[in-house]
Amino acid sequence: MTACDPPGPADRVSRPPKRLKATPTETNPLLHPSPLRPACKAKDRLLLWAPVRPRSALDSKTTLSRSDIQCIYDVITHAWADSTKETYGSGLLAFHIFCDHKSIPESDRTPTIPSVISAFISALAGSYSGSTVSNYVSGIKAWHTVHGLKWTLNDSETDALLKAASSLAPPQSRRPPREPYTVDMMVSIRSHLDLTSPLHAAVFACLTTAFYATARVGELTTKTLHSFDPLSHIKPSDVQIERDRQGNAVTNFHLPKSKSAPSGEDINWARQDGPSDPHAAFENHLKVNSPPHGGPLFAYHKGKSHKPLTKSKFLSVLASSLKASGRPPLQGHGIRIGSTLEYLLRNIPFDVVKVKGRWASDAFLVYLRRHAQILAPYMQAQPSLHESFLKLTLPPVR
Repeated sequence: MTACDPPGPADRVSRPPKRLKATPTETNPLLHPSPLRPACKAKDRLLLWAPVRPRSALDSKTTLSRSDIQCIYDVITHAWADSTKETYGSGLLAFHIFCDHKSIPESDRTPTIPSVISAFISALAGSYSGSTVSNYVSGIKAWHTVHGLKWTLNDSETDALLKAASSLAPPQSRRPPREPYTVDMMVSIRSHLDLTSPLHAAVFACLTTAFYATARVGELTTKTLHSFDPLSHIKPSDVQIERDRQGNAVTNFHLPKSKSAPSGEDINWARQDGPSDPHAAFENHLKVNSPPHGGPLFAYHKGKSHKPLTKSKFLSVLASSLKASGRPPLQGHGIRIGSTLEYLLRNIPFDVVKVKGRWASDAFLVYLRRHAQILAPYMQAQPSLHESFLKLTLPPVR
C-alpha cells in the first residue's frame, strides 16, 4: 500500500485528487465519449471513471488535503481482488451504455436513483444470467463506495428484480454442472504425459498439488508469462515440510496472497498411495526443472531459461491428455471440486473438509446432492455414524 504523505499548509483541496494514469484501450463504440470515462482497463474503471461531483466536492466543509483524499482512493481500491474489479468494471461499462442509450443525465447516475437501477436490471433480465446481473449491480455499488457516493435503493424491489432476473435467465447462460476430477482421472492423465519432459513434469506436479491441497488453479499458476510477482505468487521458498506430535508429515505451501486472504494463507497435502502421489510428482518436478528459489514454483525449463506455468498452458496440457484418454476436457475448477469430493468420500468430517478447502460458506455442500456415495455411511443402521451429519444438518436446540 502506498504510504500517505502528511499534508502541507498549501495542500487544501480545490479540485478532485489526481488519479492514476489511464492505460489507453480500445473505446467501446456503444459508449458515448466523455471526459469522465477515459479509456482504461476494466479493472481500473472503479477508480478512473469519475462521477459528476468528485469526493472532495461532496463535503463542502472538508479541510482534508489533496494528499489525504488521494490516500483514500489508494487504500479503498484494495478492498477487491483484481478479478473482482474486472467483473465490476464490465458491469460499470454496461450501466453507462444503458444510461447513454436512455439519455439518463449524469446527475441521475451519481448518486444513482432507485428507478434507474431497477430499469437497468429489467433491461438485462432475460439476456444475462442471474449471477451476471447481480455482479453488475454490485459493481455499480462498489463504484459509489470508491467515490464516496450514497447508495440508497429500494432493497425489496431490487432483491425481487434480481430474483426475477435469475428466473428469466436464458438456458444458454446457465453453466452446466462442473464435472469433478478424480484420482482415477489423474492416473489416466499421467499415463499420457512424459514425466521426463519439463513441461509435463511441472503440469502433473501442479495438478496433484492442486488436487490434494484443495487449491484453486490460479493460486499455483500465473495468468501470463510476464505476470509473475514474488509478493503475490507462490515460490519454491514458500514450501516446507511440517510434522505433528505423532510425526505425521505434511508438505505446506504458503500462498503469499490469495483472493480470499490478501495477506496470505497456507495449503498442504500429505503423501498418497499410488501413481497420483503428490510427493513423488513434486520431487520429480524439482529434479527435472530445478525451479529458481525465488521464481514461480512450477516454472519449467524452456531452452536455457525457465518459463512460468500459466493457467492456460496448464489447462491445455490437461485437455490434450484427457482427449488422448477418450475423455472430454474439464474446467480447472473441477480440480478443487474433485478434491472436496475425494475427501468427503473418505468419510472425513464435513467441517474438516470445509476448513481444508477454505470454503467461506457451506457452498461445497451442494456436491452432496450429486453423490449418494458421500451420504451412504450416514444412511446405514449404525447410529454412531450419524452424529457428524446430524450436527451439520439439524439446527441447535434452544
